[in-house]
Amino acid sequence: MFSLCGKKLPVILIVVVFLCVFPFFINAYCTNIVKENGEDSARYSCVEVPEYVVFCGDTVNLKRYDRYERMDRELMAFSFMHSTSIQTLKRAHRYFPVVEPILKKNGIPDDFKYLMAIESACNPIARSGAGAAGLWQFMPVTGREYGLEVNSHVDERYNIEKSTSAVCKYLNDAYSKFGDWISVAASYNAGQGRIAQQQERQYTEETLDLYLVEETARYVYRIFAAKMLFENPEAFGFYLRDSELYEQINYRTVKVTETITDLARFARSQGTTYALLKNLNPWLRDTSLPDKNGKEYIIKIPELLD
Repeated sequence: MFSLCGKKLPVILIVVVFLCVFPFFINAYCTNIVKENGEDSARYSCVEVPEYVVFCGDTVNLKRYDRYERMDRELMAFSFMHSTSIQTLKRAHRYFPVVEPILKKNGIPDDFKYLMAIESACNPIARSGAGAAGLWQFMPVTGREYGLEVNSHVDERYNIEKSTSAVCKYLNDAYSKFGDWISVAASYNAGQGRIAQQQERQYTEETLDLYLVEETARYVYRIFAAKMLFENPEAFGFYLRDSELYEQINYRTVKVTETITDLARFARSQGTTYALLKNLNPWLRDTSLPDKNGKEYIIKIPELLD
């Protein structure tokens, strides 16, 4: 029993009232009423699927029903997964300026920064149930294959600069194999061997025409949708003030070639805290940093303004 102004109300009455009122709230949330030719018309707030998108300089026609519906699904996902979409926009303001020059230096189209958005929601400490980690969600084997140190003390999949350089090597290798960036993007999810195999079996090099498992079939369209989100977040209903975006963190660097037996003590000696040290250097995976035969590590020390 619930009470209202001191009077008891049965649960069933509460439920009935809720069911009557709830649809009106939903309708008000999902639609906007606008004046058009003197008449009221309801428009759903879902983002309209464009006739085409441009990805890495290639124009992709979305008029065909299957492409239209796949794109529509991903646009709806970004529109109504509000917390994830907003957090991704906020984090990207901090990390896009770090990865963009690395992509450019390595000849990777700028649009591939959106791959990072769909892989990790621009979260540098993201980790999947399968063990993929970091902004680019490298698996341990792939990370090591592309030059990253991955062990219990150091995991460079969480190092933003090094993992971005590694992903550039992967993408350039894939481009050498396929010769088009859409196939490269799909291969990041399915693997280069799987995409090449399916192109051969299905007699087409047009990756968007392949019959693939659901996750991979959605993957490239999610990148397209992410690009639209970042280019026009207001169209998705997200109005973020500049002050709400995450700023880049000021820091200085320290070069280390010898063992650090206690990272907490090291942080204190550098005028910071262990928590902030780990936050800015998530690739440090343990409480110490052993010497690797003189290997040099660059540790960021935050310089915070009051």
